Amino acid sequence: METGREEDDTATELLSDRFRLSTISIAEAEAKRNGMEISEPVMTCVAELAFKYTTEQLAKDLELFAQHAGRKSVNTEDVILSAHRNEHLAASLTSFCNDLKTKEPQTERKRKKASKKEDRDRGVVHINDA
Repeated sequence: METGREEDDTATELLSDRFRLSTISIAEAEAKRNGMEISEPVMTCVAELAFKYTTEQLAKDLELFAQHAGRKSVNTEDVILSAHRNEHLAASLTSFCNDLKTKEPQTERKRKKASKKEDRDRGVVHINDA
């Protein structure tokens, strides 16, 4: 029977393998779409580079952006901000996030704001504990 630590290591290894395989699949598809061939060693290197960038640099940047904004969790604005050096990527991420926002139902936070507005319109006063 595996311990909790061994299970975590196994799950991490599985996720990293899937990430690398997905990266290789994307690179192969892009190469084919552009009429290019990429050798297997180069493909492996690209997958490793993408994995290291994501786990070592991007994750830290996202965490710092969220902390700077006074939040404990990362949101889409942090992801977009992380791409600020690449205008095309930032524009693509912004467009993707906007598409997601139009497709998802109203969030709980927006519902709470709406209910506070409704309370105000009805003359309800909220007193905060201070």
